[in-house]
Amino acid sequence: MPTPTPRRRLYLMRHGSVDYFLDDGTPVPPDTVPLNTTGRAQADAAGALFAASNVRFDRVLVSGLPRTVETAQRVLAAAGSGTAIETDMALQEIRPGRLSDLPREAVRDAFLGAFESGGTLDTIEGHRFLGGESVGELLDRCLPAWIRFLARDDWDCALLVLHGGVNRALLSSALAGTRAFFGRMEQAPACINVLDIGADHAVVRAMNLSPSQWLNDRERQTTMEKLLAQYLRTGTGTNPA
Repeated sequence: MPTPTPRRRLYLMRHGSVDYFLDDGTPVPPDTVPLNTTGRAQADAAGALFAASNVRFDRVLVSGLPRTVETAQRVLAAAGSGTAIETDMALQEIRPGRLSDLPREAVRDAFLGAFESGGTLDTIEGHRFLGGESVGELLDRCLPAWIRFLARDDWDCALLVLHGGVNRALLSSALAGTRAFFGRMEQAPACINVLDIGADHAVVRAMNLSPSQWLNDRERQTTMEKLLAQYLRTGTGTNPA
């Protein structure tokens, strides 16, 4: 009888909810934005779930941006874990351009294009997020970091707390077995993805699990659709339609 392939467990989370715009419409620099009250509760709920399931992490990795660090800290505190937090800046979120530089007719595609496209990978890789980094540039940056972490032999159960765009890149690579980007795969704030990592491939066991809203019953819009609507409502943007 064949011996089962040994696999390691990896939990891939997105950071908790944040506010990218102040009440007066002023954008908050994405490199500094902290969790909001909802985001802190989401991270606590994820940590409580890990504690209830008796999950113990050997390694915890974040992107270094405050929203991933704060999420990981709250998850570990709620889980009763003292695991040290490591940082890999190559796993930071796809980098935006300046919103003020976007022409009126380009606003919608700049927000949503990379996450709605059903075209070929060549077409998708050319999409620039808010006029900044392209999907292809994101893949060039984050996939080698992902491969480096998976090659490490110092963990059996790991937690990575990253970002919506980065998580899509990593999950797409795992699902396709090659370089890919499935932009339509939603990542809710503080969601948990479950992967089993084998020697030659990964098994994606679960995606977009949200401990504070298991069925996503209050959701009909994506995160980026909400951000676009918020941007247009503030008066800093104009309706591209």
